[in-house]
Amino acid sequence: MKQGARGGGVDRKVPDTPAFVLHPHVRSDRDARDPDPALEEAVALAAALPGLVVEGAQVVRLPRIHPGKLFGKGKIEELGQLFKAQDIELVLIDGHVSPVQQRNLEKEWGVKILDRTGLILEIFSDRARTREGVLQVEMAALSYQRTRLVRAWTHLERQRGGLGFVGGPGETQIEADRRAIDEQLNRLRRQLDKVVRTRDLHRKARAKVPFPIVALVGYTNAGKSTLFNRMTGAEVMAKDMLFATLDPTMRKVELATGDEVILSDTVGFISDLPTELVAAFRATLEEVTDADLVLHVRDISHAQSAEQAADVEAILTSLGVANETPMIEVWNKADQLPPEERDAMEVQASRSEDVCLISALTGDGVQQLVSEIARRLKPQTVTETLTLPHDAGRARAWLYEQGVIEAETPVETGVELRVNWNERQKARFARLTGKADGS
Repeated sequence: MKQGARGGGVDRKVPDTPAFVLHPHVRSDRDARDPDPALEEAVALAAALPGLVVEGAQVVRLPRIHPGKLFGKGKIEELGQLFKAQDIELVLIDGHVSPVQQRNLEKEWGVKILDRTGLILEIFSDRARTREGVLQVEMAALSYQRTRLVRAWTHLERQRGGLGFVGGPGETQIEADRRAIDEQLNRLRRQLDKVVRTRDLHRKARAKVPFPIVALVGYTNAGKSTLFNRMTGAEVMAKDMLFATLDPTMRKVELATGDEVILSDTVGFISDLPTELVAAFRATLEEVTDADLVLHVRDISHAQSAEQAADVEAILTSLGVANETPMIEVWNKADQLPPEERDAMEVQASRSEDVCLISALTGDGVQQLVSEIARRLKPQTVTETLTLPHDAGRARAWLYEQGVIEAETPVETGVELRVNWNERQKARFARLTGKADGS
């Protein structure tokens, strides 16, 4: 019931949680990301979670990590005063926070602490829609919780949905012992096995369809879903927000050449992806490993575009995709480039067959991309000679339907055919005739 007359029933909307984002930057860490873009990404992650209002953000430069409390005593006191002045209830720390550090900081500041892993898990929990996605998030969250069974989260009383990292004292039975969590993990694994088996059957059925698969991959918020919608006419959620898409989506698309392909949109990648989620979401990237062509969509207007591309390529390499599957780099968001920079990018892209500069938002360059996809997917053909017996009318008719027969000569045992076909047609003919080599 919505708010009505005085004295009537009221739906009490839970107020937003005031949050503050910290990015710890250890000066001596040569592998550390550039702190300013990293903080910007962390704020964007926080903005992607409903119910949070980011009241402030700060890079905290450290000579080293303090094992017990992450930050030094002076910095802890300074930040504590800041949080108290702004009535902060949740502090998001863009990095790994150990259970001991979390417990100590929560005690010092009187706020809830959420590290990068916990925040991403919260976002994934809020966005997952398919049964498999939901189960994978739950398993990743339980694995995360198992490492931090602490009793330091009882100072907040607000209840909220999601995984419970941001909520109040009763959200996910933090006090539950490891045995209970392990039992729940085993139950979820059994459920996930059933879902995966069903999805595997769907994949095998799809493999019989003679359409190549084109997979969209890229850093989160690179514009994959916008491009997917542009090419398919679908209405996949596409927002200027990190992790707008989590569950893979597939559509059949007819290219300008008349050829049909299956286009697959996938979850966005991100640097420092929690290990729990790398394992949990590997299955959602299986469509990429099966793809005939990968489109690596990049936000070419982003200051960290090269670093983001390196993160994506590292994950693709771990999946065994990078060196085996043909790939086109799609430099997206060209409309956001200054004119001089865009001209330079066009010249650079024109020098490589593996790069297309586009704007998925305006459609500029998308038709050229589609033409390049069609060219890449045009299968290589070979000319071979087949001899069919007189009673193989069905097989002969199928070859004519495919348009692969170049010449036909009657012979004593039947008919000799010269065919020009590709490997997919040859394999389908083999299944049709029950002959492994298609001859």
